[in-house]
Order: sequence, then structure tokens, then C-alpha cells
Amino acid sequence: MKILRIICHTGIYEYTRMPFGIKDVPAHFQRMMDTIFQEGILEGWMVVYINDIIIYSEAWEDHVQYIDRVLKLLALGQKVSGLSLAIEQNNVAAVLLKPVPKNIKEMQYFLVFSSYYKNHIKRFSQITSSLYKLCLKDVIFEITKERRDAYERIKKELTNEPVLILPDFELPFKLYIDAACSQGLGTALHQRQL
Repeated sequence: MKILRIICHTGIYEYTRMPFGIKDVPAHFQRMMDTIFQEGILEGWMVVYINDIIIYSEAWEDHVQYIDRVLKLLALGQKVSGLSLAIEQNNVAAVLLKPVPKNIKEMQYFLVFSSYYKNHIKRFSQITSSLYKLCLKDVIFEITKERRDAYERIKKELTNEPVLILPDFELPFKLYIDAACSQGLGTALHQRQL
């Protein structure tokens, strides 16, 4: 979406994300939300204002059904069940069949797709750092063994089903901090639930 371009001595730059503080951004975002939730709005059981979603109904069964429909749209590509969130395997099947990318565009597609599920993949940034370097300007596109292994590892991790679950505040937490590599810093709050 072309909202704002900045012209300076090094060239013309364009935002890839919606920036804050620009007058038209709320209207663009509202239009996007209205498009996504158009069905519920037209059926008359929900109202959307910017990032607030109000769902209303007369019967409890209808309300649960409406909430389920909204959650499926919000968690697109993920299975929502009870208090957990898992990767929807139907969505990753096509990517798993693809060979190693042959150019920057194919690599960018893979990285954008897989980064949608990065919360499910331990050390995602560390694993994909060599793949992201291929997409930099003035870098020769060459698939080394390290990059091929990283690509295959991400594909393998996408087929595993790590599940994100709401925490149980009665159980203890463990904080994991990873600063062992030169490619990034990561932290994660874990909890073992049986």
C-alpha cells in the first residue's frame, strides 16, 4: 500500500509497514479491517472500529460460533483449539514440496511465509540469518551447504507441531535467554504443562 514516500539525497524511500502519525493511516487500516470482517459486519453480529472488535448476539450458541469465526480470521493459518495455537499443516504443505529457492524472489517468499510462524520455531532468527543475508543488496545469490541446511531445518520445523498454550499461573515459569551467538539475542518464557 503506497501511503508515503520520502525523497532525500540518497533516493526515494517508501514504507513497507504502516507508519504512525500520518493522517490517512487510520482510514486505510479501518478499510482493511472492514474488508477482512465484511461478512460479520454485513450479517449484523459484529462491529469493527480500528483494532477493536465487538461481537454481539442474542443466543449463547450463536455467540460462540461468531467468536470461532473471528478467531479463525485473526489466527489465519493456525489451528485455534481451546487455549492453544498450532500450525495449520494444510497451509505449509505447498511450501514443503518446493525445492531450494533459485533466486532472491523465491527466497523472500519463503522467508516471509515462514516468518509468519516464527513464534512456533525455536531460534528462528538464528537459523534464518544466513538466508536473510542472501536477500541483501549487492550479495551474490549462492546456496551453500549451511544455507541449504537452514532451509531444510525451517521446513522440518514447520512440520513439527509445537503448540502455543496460554499459561497456567499456578505452575512455575522458566526464562530462557540465548546470547551465545553473534547473530542475535533471544529470550523465551517457557512453562511445562502436562
